[in-house]
Amino acid sequence: MSDLLIRNIRPMGGAAADLLIRDGRIAAIGAALSATGVAVEDGQGAIAIPTLVDAHTHLDKTTWGMGWYKGRKGGSLQDLIDNERNARIPLGLDVHRQSMRHALQLIANGTGHIRSHVDVDHDHKLTLLEGKLRTREALRGAVDIQIVAFPQSGLMIRPGVYDLLDEALAMGADVVGGLDPSSMDRDPKASLDAIFRLAEKHGKPIDIHLHEYGELGAFTLEEIIARTRAHGMQGKVGVSHCFCLGAPNPHRVGPLMEQVAREDIRIFTTGHPSAEVPSLQDMRAAGIKVGLGCDGIRDTWGPWGQPDMLHRARIVGMKNRMRRDDELELLLDAASRGGAEAMGIEARGLVVGAAGDLTLVAGETLAHAVVEEAPRPLVVKGGRVVARNGSLALAGITMP
Repeated sequence: MSDLLIRNIRPMGGAAADLLIRDGRIAAIGAALSATGVAVEDGQGAIAIPTLVDAHTHLDKTTWGMGWYKGRKGGSLQDLIDNERNARIPLGLDVHRQSMRHALQLIANGTGHIRSHVDVDHDHKLTLLEGKLRTREALRGAVDIQIVAFPQSGLMIRPGVYDLLDEALAMGADVVGGLDPSSMDRDPKASLDAIFRLAEKHGKPIDIHLHEYGELGAFTLEEIIARTRAHGMQGKVGVSHCFCLGAPNPHRVGPLMEQVAREDIRIFTTGHPSAEVPSLQDMRAAGIKVGLGCDGIRDTWGPWGQPDMLHRARIVGMKNRMRRDDELELLLDAASRGGAEAMGIEARGLVVGAAGDLTLVAGETLAHAVVEEAPRPLVVKGGRVVARNGSLALAGITMP
């Protein structure tokens, strides 16, 4: 926690003001603030927003900073999973090193909260989680990392993974993960029963990858909704991707969105360019809490992506055909304050008493800031400057 006075910024694109942070929290916002014994930064008229949030990524998968990976495969989801699982060790993909590279780039680009899934499977046991836990500890105070214990290769179809997930949660994973209970595990009842049982045992929230399309996806989502209601876990269940909510039939999708909102199930979307994705505008209009995420960045699955939530916001915006300024402002909120809210993190925005976590962005307006490709002038975490003009400002921490 630090004390900091930032002069000449425009909170949320409004009038110029100063912002004072004391003991890691916003203490005052106003004109010509004065304070003694605190560090001072000149915001130079930049827009201040709540810190950016990557609500769905895979820090353990990136090949960022390594040699170019030539072994990417096409095919089904199972083909992609198998290729990654088999390539990790020969590739020399060290989870701590690679997750540090990914997370540090996110910090430099203005991200203060990350939710990262980490694979738990027979091949790697809990070694990937161990590497991710090292990264979380190394970056404590610079970024907050939620870790999802994720059965990427399946749960019910791989006996013993349940026990590994159980151990992962006891070791410090924050969230219970799941993957396609119907199409992958082939037994949605047993799969969801196991996930919710682990969540109740450890007092943890849930985040389930749901790639299933159409009626199969809708069926699985209805089962998730029913269990959320039966277990009283409103506000503690998330669904990632949820492609079934991108189906073209509004008479099917609309009522599903209403049920998701009623049970306060959170949706995490990446704006996948080649998939049917749920409409961000429609989800927010229905009252659903939505977070955005980078997903995988330059990994064995694909060569695309940047560890930058404004880059991802632009992808989501284009996918959702967003053009108007009010739509771009909604998009920016989902990539920052709204994403934190979806993750269950304090999400008060830039108000007195809120956490001193903020990012300065270039642009004339909030909408302009979304589309403007420019380094973040300043990134602040708990009153501590952690990045400046796209470069890290972390004493003792360098890019590995």
